[in-house]
Amino acid sequence: MLQFYFLSVLLNALTGFVLLFVDKDDPDTVPGGKIPAIMHDETFRLILGILACVTGFFKLLTAVRGDIPVIGDLLPAFAGLAGGFTLLYEFYKQRSTVDEDTLPPVVQKIVAGRRYVGISCLLAAALHFLFPTVLFL
Repeated sequence: MLQFYFLSVLLNALTGFVLLFVDKDDPDTVPGGKIPAIMHDETFRLILGILACVTGFFKLLTAVRGDIPVIGDLLPAFAGLAGGFTLLYEFYKQRSTVDEDTLPPVVQKIVAGRRYVGISCLLAAALHFLFPTVLFL
């Protein structure tokens, strides 16, 4: 469906931007300019994380006309799921006293690689927008 295609590109780009350039402690994190104040808002990050996860999941199930289900949009779906999970985990970590040593190793790597998840989200959004019918994109 084209709606999930558009949402996937938009939410992956927003999630990647937030993960790469927005530091929740410093309001001026983009070099050479200011970012909107809404990007620092916890509620915005929570909703963005939820929407990115849901869109990533549904992107696995739905296919754009002429594309292969499940593997046709694998990269944007996984990037959306990882980016959304990272934002949701950051929200959870602020609200609780979680010990990161008790997390599974896969989760620890995703959380520790916040920048890499942001880069993969931006890259997936750009490639998915430019090459809509390529397998895995």
